[in-house]
Amino acid sequence: MTEAPATELVARSRAEIAAAASENRFLTLLEAGAVPRERLAWLAGEEYRIVGSDRRSFSLLASRYPEPPAGGLFLALAQGEGEALALLLDFAGALGISEKDLSAYEPKPLAQAYPAYLAQRAMFGTASEVALAMLANLEEWGAYCARTAEALRSRYGMDEGAVGFFRFFAEPPPGFADHATEVVAVGLASGDSPEEAARAARMLHAYESHFWNALAEDLT
Repeated sequence: MTEAPATELVARSRAEIAAAASENRFLTLLEAGAVPRERLAWLAGEEYRIVGSDRRSFSLLASRYPEPPAGGLFLALAQGEGEALALLLDFAGALGISEKDLSAYEPKPLAQAYPAYLAQRAMFGTASEVALAMLANLEEWGAYCARTAEALRSRYGMDEGAVGFFRFFAEPPPGFADHATEVVAVGLASGDSPEEAARAARMLHAYESHFWNALAEDLT
């Protein structure tokens, strides 16, 4: 089995995501120190919901596709979300927010479009769709997390412990790209639609943009 079609699909999807990228207004404001701490509480609250949802979505995918390479990939992603949750609580704690507060937080509908779509694909999509969507969007998401961590350190005086959640996502897990590409390759070889996989990557990117836009709502 050759991975050439999968590698080409990954490259094409990454190019499409890069071409669709636009200014992240929330991060621009964060880097200027213009995001009030109340809005940082939004960030913690939205991420609390997202991490919990994504953990369940990846666990579901691991149960739907238990055989390698997909099973290992999705199980690792689910475990990663568990690690991220503990780090998120450190960020919330730096804001004076407890886990009880996070549970009571009222999420913004458009900020939750991304995990809702991932949950839909986890239930009804293919392993190749989700693997490609995560892989194609990974570079932009990681860059955004790195920028968030640096802004919180430089503009809001947070220590490394408080920004560990964002550092965690700033770099991909070792071997993730190769592993995800292998999942895509296996899926394509078994008859998965490359067009549907590419569409999932584009949709996930659009919904992630809604997340950042919701955080920037009404900020000037």
